Amino acid sequence: MTACRWNVAIVAAAGAGLALWSSSTAMAQTQDAPTQYEERPNRIRIEYVPPTNPAHQKLYEFIRERQVLETVQKIFSPFRLPLEVTIKTIGCDGVSNAWYSRQGKEPLIRLCYEYLQEILDKAPAETTRAGFSRSDTLLGQFFYAVAHEFGHASFDMYDVPVFGREEDAADHFSTYIMLQFGKDRARRLIGGAAYSYSDFIKGYKDKPNVSLPLLAFSSNHGSPEERFYNMLCIAYGSDATLFADLVEKEYLPKSRAKVCRYEYQMLAWAWRETIKPHIDQDMARTVLDTVWIPHPESRPVPE
Repeated sequence: MTACRWNVAIVAAAGAGLALWSSSTAMAQTQDAPTQYEERPNRIRIEYVPPTNPAHQKLYEFIRERQVLETVQKIFSPFRLPLEVTIKTIGCDGVSNAWYSRQGKEPLIRLCYEYLQEILDKAPAETTRAGFSRSDTLLGQFFYAVAHEFGHASFDMYDVPVFGREEDAADHFSTYIMLQFGKDRARRLIGGAAYSYSDFIKGYKDKPNVSLPLLAFSSNHGSPEERFYNMLCIAYGSDATLFADLVEKEYLPKSRAKVCRYEYQMLAWAWRETIKPHIDQDMARTVLDTVWIPHPESRPVPE
């Protein structure tokens, strides 16, 4: 019994000493924490990496001349970040994609030239039947992709807990941001982004008996059709008057539309609780008031 008590006493003393040491160490680390971990706005870095594929040279020059990344930098500047986030355009060896990663302490968003070229190639030459111009589809798809990846970065750096698939949450994050830019711009951004899924939806309508391969259900991304309806539902839930035609023209089924107001409110509440505290509100208002999406002076005419 004595030996047992002695062993217990040793363990207890060791545990207390370890706890004290850990506490002291944690305090020291907190006191000595580098200022780079203090949340601050204006922490977006940008980089245009020259393409190695000659086929992307014109695209590289096009986005540089129009200062595309500089615009992205301004839009996300109100986010108070603990680290600098780099957003870069880069060649991805034939892979059409965009993604966020953290290499050590360096958060990075890659936008592949292959993906940007795909957006450019698939944009409609004329204004769509729904009334969206080529410019709308280019801006909408590009911004949707960038904001989606910035959503991943935000979840990572703000330690946001996510129930369900993070890819779905990043889609919602992106959609919510697009809806904050005023009625006209929000509608054009949403419509432009939704256009990227039009081929998938059309495929189902043209081939009602088409079936998906099993692999499609194992992806960490939702199917293009799911992402399309989720985006439209959130938009409709935010303003049923502005987006009334989504239901009237049967882009969004009435059965889904019934719950969209609730879905949007849940998203807005999550944003307020987890993301909004990290945003400089004065800077955000300036960004939202800036006309960075050119507004056509007259109705676009097909070329």
